[in-house]
Amino acid sequence: MRMIRITLCIIAVAITVLAATPSFAQTPTPGYNYPIPAKVMTPDRVETRIGTLEFFDGRPHEETVEKLYDNLLHIRGVETFLSGIPATSIEGLRLGHLDLGVDASHKVVVFDKLADSAPLFLTANTDTVYASAFLNLEKDGPTVIEIPANCGPGTVNDAYFRFVIDMGVPGPDAGKGGKYLILPPGYQGDLEGPIGGKAAEIDGQTYFVVKSPSYVNWLILRGFLVDGKPDAATAMFKQGLKVYPLANASNPPKMEFTSGSQRFWNTVHANNYEFYEELNHVIQREPVSFLDPELRGLFASVGIHKGKPFDPNARQKKILTDAVAVGNATARAIVFQPRLEGVQYYPDSKWGTAFIGGDYQWLADNGKGGRNLDARTLFFYQATVNTPAMVLKMVGKGSQYAYITTDKDGDYLDGGKKYTLRIPANVPAKDFWSVVIYDPQTRSELQTSQPFPSKNNKRDNLVENEDGSVTLYFGPEPPAGKEHNWIQTVPNKGWYPLLRLYGPLEPWFDKTWRPGEFEPVN
Repeated sequence: MRMIRITLCIIAVAITVLAATPSFAQTPTPGYNYPIPAKVMTPDRVETRIGTLEFFDGRPHEETVEKLYDNLLHIRGVETFLSGIPATSIEGLRLGHLDLGVDASHKVVVFDKLADSAPLFLTANTDTVYASAFLNLEKDGPTVIEIPANCGPGTVNDAYFRFVIDMGVPGPDAGKGGKYLILPPGYQGDLEGPIGGKAAEIDGQTYFVVKSPSYVNWLILRGFLVDGKPDAATAMFKQGLKVYPLANASNPPKMEFTSGSQRFWNTVHANNYEFYEELNHVIQREPVSFLDPELRGLFASVGIHKGKPFDPNARQKKILTDAVAVGNATARAIVFQPRLEGVQYYPDSKWGTAFIGGDYQWLADNGKGGRNLDARTLFFYQATVNTPAMVLKMVGKGSQYAYITTDKDGDYLDGGKKYTLRIPANVPAKDFWSVVIYDPQTRSELQTSQPFPSKNNKRDNLVENEDGSVTLYFGPEPPAGKEHNWIQTVPNKGWYPLLRLYGPLEPWFDKTWRPGEFEPVN
Protein backbone atom coordinates (compact mmCIF):
# COMPACT_ATOMS: atom_id res chain seq x y z
CA MET A 1 0.00 0.00 0.00
CA ARG A 2 2.82 2.37 0.86
CA MET A 3 4.42 1.80 -2.56
CA ILE A 4 1.08 2.45 -4.27
CA ARG A 5 0.67 5.75 -2.38
CA ILE A 6 4.21 6.87 -3.34
CA THR A 7 3.59 6.01 -6.97
CA LEU A 8 0.30 7.91 -7.01
CA CYS A 9 2.04 10.95 -5.49
CA ILE A 10 4.75 10.89 -8.17
CA ILE A 11 2.10 10.69 -10.90
CA ALA A 12 0.17 13.57 -9.34
CA VAL A 13 3.30 15.75 -9.18
CA ALA A 14 4.15 14.93 -12.79
CA ILE A 15 0.65 15.85 -13.95
CA THR A 16 0.85 19.12 -11.98
CA VAL A 17 4.24 19.99 -13.58
CA LEU A 18 3.05 19.16 -17.09
CA ALA A 19 -0.14 21.10 -16.64
CA ALA A 20 1.93 24.12 -15.62
CA THR A 21 3.96 24.13 -18.89
CA PRO A 22 2.75 26.46 -21.68
CA SER A 23 2.02 23.66 -24.17
CA PHE A 24 -0.52 22.11 -21.80
CA ALA A 25 -1.73 25.29 -20.11
CA GLN A 26 -2.69 27.08 -23.35
CA THR A 27 -5.17 26.25 -26.10
CA PRO A 28 -3.49 24.84 -29.19
CA THR A 29 -3.40 27.10 -32.25
CA PRO A 30 -6.19 26.07 -34.68
CA GLY A 31 -4.84 23.45 -37.02
CA TYR A 32 -1.97 22.50 -34.70
CA ASN A 33 -1.45 20.20 -31.75
CA TYR A 34 0.32 22.93 -29.79
CA PRO A 35 0.10 26.70 -29.33
CA ILE A 36 2.40 28.12 -32.05
CA PRO A 37 4.21 31.38 -31.16
CA ALA A 38 2.61 34.32 -32.96
CA LYS A 39 6.04 35.62 -34.03
CA VAL A 40 6.51 32.71 -36.43
CA MET A 41 3.05 32.97 -37.99
CA THR A 42 1.97 35.07 -40.99
CA PRO A 43 -1.55 36.47 -40.78
CA ASP A 44 -3.87 36.15 -43.76
CA ARG A 45 -3.82 39.93 -44.19
CA VAL A 46 -0.88 42.25 -43.53
CA GLU A 47 -0.81 46.02 -44.01
CA THR A 48 2.57 47.35 -45.22
CA ARG A 49 4.07 50.43 -46.84
CA ILE A 50 3.65 48.75 -50.24
CA GLY A 51 -0.02 48.01 -49.60
CA THR A 52 -2.11 45.10 -48.32
CA LEU A 53 -0.49 41.66 -48.56
CA GLU A 54 -2.84 38.67 -48.53
CA PHE A 55 -2.07 35.03 -47.72
CA PHE A 56 -3.79 31.69 -47.28
CA ASP A 57 -2.05 29.72 -44.55
CA GLY A 58 1.22 31.56 -45.15
CA ARG A 59 1.09 31.26 -48.92
CA PRO A 60 0.87 34.62 -50.72
CA HIS A 61 -2.01 35.21 -53.12
CA GLU A 62 -1.10 35.69 -56.78
CA GLU A 63 -1.57 39.48 -56.67
CA THR A 64 0.58 39.65 -53.56
CA VAL A 65 3.28 37.55 -55.24
CA GLU A 66 3.43 40.01 -58.16
CA LYS A 67 3.53 42.95 -55.78
CA LEU A 68 6.37 41.40 -53.75
CA TYR A 69 8.52 40.55 -56.77
CA ASP A 70 8.05 44.05 -58.14
CA ASN A 71 9.05 45.44 -54.76
CA LEU A 72 12.11 43.19 -54.63
CA LEU A 73 13.24 44.45 -58.03
CA HIS A 74 12.66 48.01 -56.85
CA ILE A 75 14.71 47.45 -53.68
CA ARG A 76 17.52 45.86 -55.65
CA GLY A 77 17.34 48.66 -58.23
CA VAL A 78 17.76 51.31 -55.53
CA GLU A 79 20.66 49.42 -53.94
CA THR A 80 22.26 48.90 -57.35
CA PHE A 81 22.20 52.66 -57.88
CA LEU A 82 23.71 53.45 -54.48
CA SER A 83 26.34 50.70 -54.71
CA GLY A 84 27.07 51.23 -58.41
CA ILE A 85 27.90 54.94 -58.18
CA PRO A 86 31.69 54.37 -57.83
CA ALA A 87 31.75 52.34 -61.07
CA THR A 88 29.53 54.68 -63.10
CA SER A 89 31.39 57.73 -61.84
CA ILE A 90 34.65 56.41 -63.24
CA GLU A 91 32.79 55.42 -66.40
CA GLY A 92 31.39 58.95 -66.71
CA LEU A 93 34.92 60.32 -66.49
CA ARG A 94 36.11 57.89 -69.15
CA LEU A 95 33.25 58.81 -71.49
CA GLY A 96 34.00 62.49 -70.98
CA HIS A 97 37.60 61.93 -72.03
CA LEU A 98 36.43 60.09 -75.14
CA ASP A 99 34.30 63.09 -76.07
CA LEU A 100 37.52 65.12 -76.12
CA GLY A 101 39.24 62.54 -78.32
CA VAL A 102 41.37 61.28 -75.43
CA ASP A 103 41.06 57.58 -76.27
CA ALA A 104 44.45 56.06 -75.46
CA SER A 105 46.75 55.99 -72.45
CA HIS A 106 49.35 58.27 -74.05
CA LYS A 107 46.66 60.94 -74.52
CA VAL A 108 46.17 63.25 -71.54
CA VAL A 109 43.70 65.96 -70.62
CA VAL A 110 45.58 68.83 -69.01
CA PHE A 111 43.79 71.75 -67.39
CA ASP A 112 46.34 74.23 -68.64
CA LYS A 113 44.13 77.17 -67.67
CA LEU A 114 42.82 75.42 -64.55
CA ALA A 115 39.47 73.72 -63.99
CA ASP A 116 36.94 76.46 -64.55
CA SER A 117 33.17 76.07 -64.32
CA ALA A 118 32.61 75.15 -67.99
CA PRO A 119 32.90 71.35 -67.71
CA LEU A 120 30.73 69.11 -65.56
CA PHE A 121 33.28 67.54 -63.22
CA LEU A 122 32.42 66.43 -59.68
CA THR A 123 33.77 68.98 -57.18
CA ALA A 124 36.85 69.81 -59.24
CA ASN A 125 39.19 72.35 -57.69
CA THR A 126 40.18 75.66 -59.30
CA ASP A 127 43.55 75.66 -57.60
CA THR A 128 45.79 73.02 -59.14
CA VAL A 129 46.63 71.95 -62.68
CA TYR A 130 45.06 68.56 -63.34
CA ALA A 131 46.58 66.02 -65.72
CA SER A 132 44.11 63.23 -66.38
CA ALA A 133 44.36 60.03 -68.42
CA PHE A 134 42.83 56.56 -68.66
CA LEU A 135 44.73 53.29 -68.82
CA ASN A 136 43.50 50.28 -70.81
CA LEU A 137 45.42 47.37 -69.31
CA GLU A 138 43.45 44.79 -71.30
CA LYS A 139 44.67 46.35 -74.57
CA ASP A 140 48.11 47.58 -73.48
CA GLY A 141 49.13 45.06 -70.82
CA PRO A 142 51.53 46.24 -68.08
CA THR A 143 51.71 50.01 -68.43
CA VAL A 144 54.41 52.45 -67.36
CA ILE A 145 53.70 55.89 -65.95
CA GLU A 146 56.66 58.24 -65.66
CA ILE A 147 55.89 61.25 -63.53
CA PRO A 148 58.14 64.28 -63.25
CA ALA A 149 59.76 65.62 -60.10
CA ASN A 150 57.82 68.18 -58.06
CA CYS A 151 54.49 66.68 -59.06
CA GLY A 152 51.77 67.38 -56.54
CA PRO A 153 49.46 64.66 -55.18
CA GLY A 154 48.58 62.04 -57.78
CA THR A 155 46.63 58.80 -57.72
CA VAL A 156 45.58 55.81 -59.79
CA ASN A 157 42.08 54.46 -59.07
CA ASP A 158 40.55 51.32 -60.53
CA ALA A 159 37.22 51.03 -62.36
CA TYR A 160 35.28 50.87 -59.06
CA PHE A 161 37.07 53.96 -57.76
CA ARG A 162 39.24 51.93 -55.42
CA PHE A 163 42.71 53.08 -54.48
CA VAL A 164 45.53 51.47 -56.47
CA ILE A 165 48.59 53.67 -55.81
CA ASP A 166 49.61 57.23 -54.95
CA MET A 167 52.16 59.28 -56.85
CA GLY A 168 54.01 62.52 -56.32
CA VAL A 169 54.40 63.99 -52.84
CA PRO A 170 52.25 61.39 -50.99
CA GLY A 171 53.45 58.51 -53.18
CA PRO A 172 56.52 56.29 -52.95
CA ASP A 173 58.54 58.68 -55.14
CA ALA A 174 57.96 61.38 -52.45
CA GLY A 175 57.85 64.17 -55.03
CA LYS A 176 61.17 63.24 -56.65
CA GLY A 177 59.51 61.73 -59.72
CA GLY A 178 59.81 58.15 -60.85
CA LYS A 179 58.52 55.25 -62.87
CA TYR A 180 55.38 53.34 -61.97
CA LEU A 181 54.30 50.05 -63.48
CA ILE A 182 50.62 49.13 -63.40
CA LEU A 183 49.98 45.41 -63.90
CA PRO A 184 46.65 44.17 -65.28
CA PRO A 185 44.32 41.77 -63.45
CA GLY A 186 45.30 38.21 -64.24
CA TYR A 187 48.97 39.14 -64.67
CA GLN A 188 51.21 36.09 -64.54
CA GLY A 189 54.88 36.80 -63.98
CA ASP A 190 57.66 37.40 -61.53
CA LEU A 191 56.68 40.92 -60.48
CA GLU A 192 54.82 41.52 -57.24
CA GLY A 193 52.37 44.40 -57.17
CA PRO A 194 50.45 44.87 -53.92
CA ILE A 195 47.97 47.73 -53.67
CA GLY A 196 50.01 50.80 -52.76
CA GLY A 197 53.01 49.57 -54.73
CA LYS A 198 56.32 47.81 -54.23
CA ALA A 199 59.70 48.87 -55.55
CA ALA A 200 61.28 46.49 -58.08
CA GLU A 201 64.27 46.64 -60.38
CA ILE A 202 63.56 46.06 -64.08
CA ASP A 203 66.38 46.30 -66.61
CA GLY A 204 68.49 48.22 -64.14
CA GLN A 205 65.79 50.80 -63.31
CA THR A 206 63.54 51.13 -60.28
CA TYR A 207 59.78 50.91 -60.77
CA PHE A 208 57.01 51.14 -58.24
CA VAL A 209 54.88 48.15 -59.17
CA VAL A 210 51.21 47.61 -58.40
CA LYS A 211 48.57 45.22 -59.74
CA SER A 212 45.14 46.67 -60.44
CA PRO A 213 41.89 44.70 -60.01
CA SER A 214 40.49 46.22 -63.25
CA TYR A 215 41.46 46.84 -66.86
CA VAL A 216 40.39 50.48 -66.90
CA ASN A 217 42.22 52.77 -64.46
CA TRP A 218 42.11 56.52 -63.98
CA LEU A 219 45.35 58.45 -63.61
CA ILE A 220 44.89 61.88 -62.04
CA LEU A 221 47.84 64.14 -61.20
CA ARG A 222 47.97 67.64 -59.75
CA GLY A 223 50.51 70.38 -60.29
CA PHE A 224 50.82 73.44 -58.04
CA LEU A 225 50.54 77.03 -59.18
CA VAL A 226 53.70 79.12 -59.31
CA ASP A 227 53.16 82.82 -58.67
CA GLY A 228 49.45 82.09 -58.92
CA LYS A 229 49.79 80.81 -62.49
CA PRO A 230 49.39 77.33 -64.05
CA ASP A 231 52.17 77.72 -66.64
CA ALA A 232 54.99 75.97 -64.76
CA ALA A 233 52.84 72.96 -63.81
CA THR A 234 51.51 72.68 -67.36
CA ALA A 235 55.05 72.68 -68.73
CA MET A 236 56.09 70.11 -66.12
CA PHE A 237 53.44 67.68 -67.33
CA LYS A 238 53.98 68.29 -71.05
CA GLN A 239 57.73 67.85 -70.73
CA GLY A 240 57.95 65.14 -68.08
CA LEU A 241 54.80 62.97 -68.04
CA LYS A 242 54.96 59.76 -70.08
CA VAL A 243 52.53 56.85 -70.29
CA TYR A 244 53.21 53.78 -72.43
CA PRO A 245 52.96 49.97 -72.50
CA LEU A 246 56.00 48.30 -70.95
CA ALA A 247 56.29 46.30 -74.16
CA ASN A 248 56.94 49.59 -76.01
CA ALA A 249 59.46 50.98 -73.53
CA SER A 250 62.17 51.21 -76.18
CA ASN A 251 59.88 53.11 -78.57
CA PRO A 252 57.01 54.70 -76.61
CA PRO A 253 54.26 56.60 -78.44
CA LYS A 254 54.52 60.37 -78.50
CA MET A 255 52.47 61.98 -75.74
CA GLU A 256 49.43 64.01 -76.77
CA PHE A 257 47.92 66.68 -74.53
CA THR A 258 44.40 68.10 -74.87
CA SER A 259 43.19 71.12 -72.94
CA GLY A 260 40.24 70.53 -70.63
CA SER A 261 39.89 74.21 -69.71
CA GLN A 262 37.33 76.72 -70.95
CA ARG A 263 35.20 74.17 -72.78
CA PHE A 264 32.06 72.27 -71.91
CA TRP A 265 32.31 68.50 -71.50
CA ASN A 266 30.52 66.12 -69.18
CA THR A 267 32.09 63.56 -66.84
CA VAL A 268 29.09 63.01 -64.51
CA HIS A 269 27.22 59.69 -64.51
CA ALA A 270 23.51 59.46 -65.35
CA ASN A 271 20.86 59.85 -62.66
CA ASN A 272 18.10 58.22 -64.71
CA TYR A 273 17.56 54.80 -66.29
CA GLU A 274 20.71 55.27 -68.39
CA PHE A 275 22.67 54.75 -65.15
CA TYR A 276 22.04 50.99 -65.39
CA GLU A 277 23.31 50.92 -68.97
CA GLU A 278 26.51 52.71 -67.92
CA LEU A 279 26.99 50.19 -65.11
CA ASN A 280 26.29 47.28 -67.44
CA HIS A 281 29.05 48.44 -69.78
CA VAL A 282 31.53 48.36 -66.89
CA ILE A 283 30.43 44.87 -65.78
CA GLN A 284 30.69 43.47 -69.30
CA ARG A 285 34.18 44.95 -69.84
CA GLU A 286 35.91 44.06 -66.58
CA PRO A 287 37.00 40.59 -65.40
CA VAL A 288 34.85 38.51 -63.05
CA SER A 289 37.44 38.98 -60.30
CA PHE A 290 36.91 42.74 -60.46
CA LEU A 291 34.04 42.64 -57.92
CA ASP A 292 33.18 40.32 -55.04
CA PRO A 293 30.28 37.86 -55.57
CA GLU A 294 27.96 39.74 -53.21
CA LEU A 295 28.16 42.98 -55.18
CA ARG A 296 28.12 41.21 -58.51
CA GLY A 297 25.04 39.28 -57.35
CA LEU A 298 23.27 42.53 -56.45
CA PHE A 299 23.83 43.91 -59.94
CA ALA A 300 22.81 40.60 -61.54
CA SER A 301 19.53 40.69 -59.60
CA VAL A 302 18.42 43.62 -61.76
CA GLY A 303 19.69 42.01 -64.96
CA ILE A 304 23.28 43.32 -65.10
CA HIS A 305 25.08 40.01 -65.55
CA LYS A 306 28.48 39.55 -67.18
CA GLY A 307 28.20 37.70 -70.46
CA LYS A 308 24.45 38.31 -70.79
CA PRO A 309 22.53 41.16 -72.41
CA PHE A 310 20.90 43.72 -70.16
CA ASP A 311 17.41 43.71 -71.61
CA PRO A 312 14.62 44.24 -69.07
CA ASN A 313 11.06 44.00 -70.29
CA ALA A 314 8.68 46.97 -70.18
CA ARG A 315 7.44 46.18 -66.66
CA GLN A 316 10.96 45.75 -65.30
CA LYS A 317 12.20 48.91 -67.02
CA LYS A 318 9.35 50.91 -65.47
CA ILE A 319 10.25 49.61 -62.01
CA LEU A 320 13.95 50.32 -62.50
CA THR A 321 13.19 53.81 -63.77
CA ASP A 322 11.37 54.48 -60.52
CA ALA A 323 14.13 52.78 -58.51
CA VAL A 324 16.85 54.98 -59.95
CA ALA A 325 14.74 58.05 -59.13
CA VAL A 326 14.45 56.89 -55.50
CA GLY A 327 18.14 55.97 -55.40
CA ASN A 328 19.15 59.36 -56.76
CA ALA A 329 16.90 61.12 -54.24
CA THR A 330 18.36 58.99 -51.44
CA ALA A 331 21.92 59.88 -52.42
CA ARG A 332 20.98 63.56 -52.42
CA ALA A 333 19.47 63.26 -48.93
CA ILE A 334 22.67 61.60 -47.70
CA VAL A 335 24.87 64.34 -49.21
CA PHE A 336 22.84 67.46 -48.47
CA GLN A 337 21.19 66.45 -45.18
CA PRO A 338 23.61 63.87 -43.75
CA ARG A 339 22.56 62.04 -40.58
CA LEU A 340 25.64 59.86 -40.33
CA GLU A 341 27.56 59.60 -37.10
CA GLY A 342 30.97 61.21 -37.47
CA VAL A 343 30.07 63.54 -40.35
CA GLN A 344 30.50 66.73 -38.27
CA TYR A 345 34.01 68.14 -38.00
CA TYR A 346 33.28 70.20 -34.90
CA PRO A 347 30.56 70.28 -32.22
CA ASP A 348 27.81 72.79 -32.97
CA SER A 349 29.06 73.26 -36.53
CA LYS A 350 27.65 72.59 -39.97
CA TRP A 351 31.06 71.73 -41.46
CA GLY A 352 31.35 68.05 -42.33
CA THR A 353 33.79 65.53 -43.74
CA ALA A 354 33.31 63.57 -46.93
CA PHE A 355 35.55 60.79 -45.53
CA ILE A 356 33.43 59.67 -42.59
CA GLY A 357 35.30 57.37 -40.25
CA GLY A 358 38.73 58.46 -41.46
CA ASP A 359 39.06 55.46 -43.78
CA TYR A 360 39.40 55.61 -47.56
CA GLN A 361 37.67 52.22 -47.74
CA TRP A 362 34.83 53.45 -45.51
CA LEU A 363 35.32 50.63 -43.02
CA ALA A 364 33.52 51.38 -39.77
CA ASP A 365 35.30 50.84 -36.46
CA ASN A 366 38.31 49.17 -38.10
CA GLY A 367 36.00 46.82 -39.95
CA LYS A 368 33.97 45.72 -36.91
CA GLY A 369 31.00 47.59 -38.35
CA GLY A 370 31.67 46.45 -41.90
CA ARG A 371 31.60 48.98 -44.71
CA ASN A 372 29.72 52.19 -44.05
CA LEU A 373 27.66 52.13 -47.24
CA ASP A 374 26.01 55.51 -46.72
CA ALA A 375 29.39 57.13 -46.05
CA ARG A 376 30.65 55.72 -49.35
CA THR A 377 27.61 57.13 -51.12
CA LEU A 378 28.10 60.52 -49.47
CA PHE A 379 31.59 60.72 -50.96
CA PHE A 380 31.18 59.29 -54.44
CA TYR A 381 27.93 61.05 -55.28
CA GLN A 382 29.73 64.38 -55.04
CA ALA A 383 33.45 63.75 -55.40
CA THR A 384 36.21 61.92 -57.22
CA VAL A 385 39.67 60.54 -56.38
CA ASN A 386 40.05 57.94 -53.64
CA THR A 387 43.32 57.90 -51.78
CA PRO A 388 44.60 57.50 -48.20
CA ALA A 389 46.37 60.84 -48.72
CA MET A 390 42.99 62.58 -48.47
CA VAL A 391 42.16 60.84 -45.19
CA LEU A 392 45.26 60.02 -43.20
CA LYS A 393 47.03 62.48 -40.97
CA MET A 394 49.92 63.53 -43.21
CA VAL A 395 51.19 66.78 -41.72
CA GLY A 396 52.48 69.07 -44.47
CA LYS A 397 51.55 66.58 -47.22
CA GLY A 398 48.46 65.55 -49.12
CA SER A 399 45.23 67.45 -48.65
CA GLN A 400 42.25 67.79 -46.34
CA TYR A 401 38.68 68.79 -47.10
CA ALA A 402 35.52 69.99 -45.40
CA TYR A 403 32.15 70.69 -46.96
CA ILE A 404 28.97 72.40 -45.83
CA THR A 405 25.45 72.56 -47.25
CA THR A 406 23.63 74.98 -44.94
CA ASP A 407 24.09 78.26 -43.12
CA LYS A 408 24.59 78.44 -39.36
CA ASP A 409 20.82 78.11 -38.83
CA GLY A 410 20.56 74.89 -40.84
CA ASP A 411 18.95 76.47 -43.92
CA TYR A 412 20.14 75.60 -47.42
CA LEU A 413 22.44 78.20 -48.98
CA ASP A 414 20.34 80.35 -51.33
CA GLY A 415 21.86 81.97 -54.41
CA GLY A 416 19.59 84.97 -54.08
CA LYS A 417 20.75 85.81 -50.55
CA LYS A 418 23.98 87.22 -49.11
CA TYR A 419 26.34 85.46 -46.71
CA THR A 420 29.74 85.93 -45.09
CA LEU A 421 32.33 83.34 -44.09
CA ARG A 422 35.22 84.18 -41.78
CA ILE A 423 38.48 82.33 -42.36
CA PRO A 424 40.52 82.86 -39.18
CA ALA A 425 44.16 83.91 -39.35
CA ASN A 426 47.01 81.41 -39.59
CA VAL A 427 45.22 78.87 -41.76
CA PRO A 428 47.07 75.57 -41.19
CA ALA A 429 47.97 74.93 -44.84
CA LYS A 430 51.61 74.76 -45.94
CA ASP A 431 50.81 75.01 -49.65
CA PHE A 432 47.51 76.90 -49.92
CA TRP A 433 43.87 77.02 -48.87
CA SER A 434 40.80 77.66 -50.99
CA VAL A 435 37.02 77.83 -50.95
CA VAL A 436 35.18 76.68 -54.08
CA ILE A 437 31.40 76.68 -54.49
CA TYR A 438 29.38 74.07 -56.37
CA ASP A 439 26.02 73.57 -58.00
CA PRO A 440 23.94 71.02 -56.02
CA GLN A 441 22.36 69.75 -59.23
CA THR A 442 25.61 68.80 -60.99
CA ARG A 443 27.98 68.78 -57.97
CA SER A 444 30.26 70.66 -60.37
CA GLU A 445 31.48 74.24 -60.12
CA LEU A 446 28.68 76.80 -60.03
CA GLN A 447 28.39 78.51 -63.41
CA THR A 448 28.29 82.31 -63.06
CA SER A 449 29.97 85.27 -64.75
CA GLN A 450 33.05 84.33 -62.70
CA PRO A 451 34.86 81.51 -64.52
CA PHE A 452 36.35 80.42 -61.19
CA PRO A 453 33.68 80.39 -58.43
CA SER A 454 36.34 80.34 -55.73
CA LYS A 455 38.97 82.11 -53.71
CA ASN A 456 42.55 80.94 -53.21
CA ASN A 457 44.98 82.58 -50.82
CA LYS A 458 47.89 82.16 -53.26
CA ARG A 459 46.11 83.07 -56.50
CA ASP A 460 43.71 85.81 -55.41
CA ASN A 461 44.50 89.21 -53.96
CA LEU A 462 42.42 88.74 -50.83
CA VAL A 463 41.95 91.61 -48.40
CA GLU A 464 42.73 90.63 -44.82
CA ASN A 465 41.14 91.96 -41.67
CA GLU A 466 43.26 93.66 -39.00
CA ASP A 467 43.62 90.38 -37.09
CA GLY A 468 44.86 88.51 -40.17
CA SER A 469 41.58 86.74 -40.80
CA VAL A 470 39.79 86.88 -44.16
CA THR A 471 36.07 87.50 -44.61
CA LEU A 472 34.60 86.04 -47.78
CA TYR A 473 31.35 87.37 -49.22
CA PHE A 474 28.76 85.37 -51.18
CA GLY A 475 25.78 86.71 -53.11
CA PRO A 476 24.51 87.82 -56.52
CA GLU A 477 26.25 91.22 -56.24
CA PRO A 478 29.51 92.19 -54.49
CA PRO A 479 29.33 94.36 -51.38
CA ALA A 480 30.82 97.79 -52.02
CA GLY A 481 34.58 97.69 -51.60
CA LYS A 482 34.65 93.90 -51.06
CA GLU A 483 35.01 92.78 -54.67
CA HIS A 484 38.32 90.98 -54.09
CA ASN A 485 36.75 88.73 -51.44
CA TRP A 486 33.44 88.11 -53.25
CA ILE A 487 32.20 84.86 -54.84
CA GLN A 488 29.15 85.23 -57.05
CA THR A 489 25.97 83.19 -56.62
CA VAL A 490 22.86 82.87 -58.79
CA PRO A 491 19.33 83.84 -57.70
CA ASN A 492 16.85 80.95 -57.71
CA LYS A 493 19.72 78.46 -57.51
CA GLY A 494 21.35 76.70 -54.62
CA TRP A 495 25.05 76.27 -53.98
CA TYR A 496 27.42 74.73 -51.47
CA PRO A 497 31.15 75.10 -50.76
CA LEU A 498 34.22 72.98 -50.11
CA LEU A 499 37.15 74.18 -48.05
CA ARG A 500 40.50 72.74 -49.12
CA LEU A 501 43.82 72.72 -47.32
CA TYR A 502 46.86 71.49 -49.24
CA GLY A 503 49.75 70.54 -47.02
CA PRO A 504 47.55 70.55 -43.88
CA LEU A 505 49.30 71.31 -40.60
CA GLU A 506 48.77 70.14 -37.03
CA PRO A 507 46.15 72.75 -35.99
CA TRP A 508 43.82 71.30 -38.63
CA PHE A 509 44.12 67.80 -37.25
CA ASP A 510 43.87 68.73 -33.55
CA LYS A 511 41.02 71.14 -34.38
CA THR A 512 42.58 74.09 -32.59
CA TRP A 513 41.91 76.02 -35.80
CA ARG A 514 38.45 75.94 -37.37
CA PRO A 515 36.63 77.95 -40.05
CA GLY A 516 33.64 80.12 -39.27
CA GLU A 517 30.06 79.32 -40.19
CA PHE A 518 28.05 80.81 -43.04
CA GLU A 519 26.33 83.91 -41.67
CA PRO A 520 23.26 85.25 -43.50
CA VAL A 521 23.45 89.00 -44.18
CA ASN A 522 20.18 90.94 -43.87
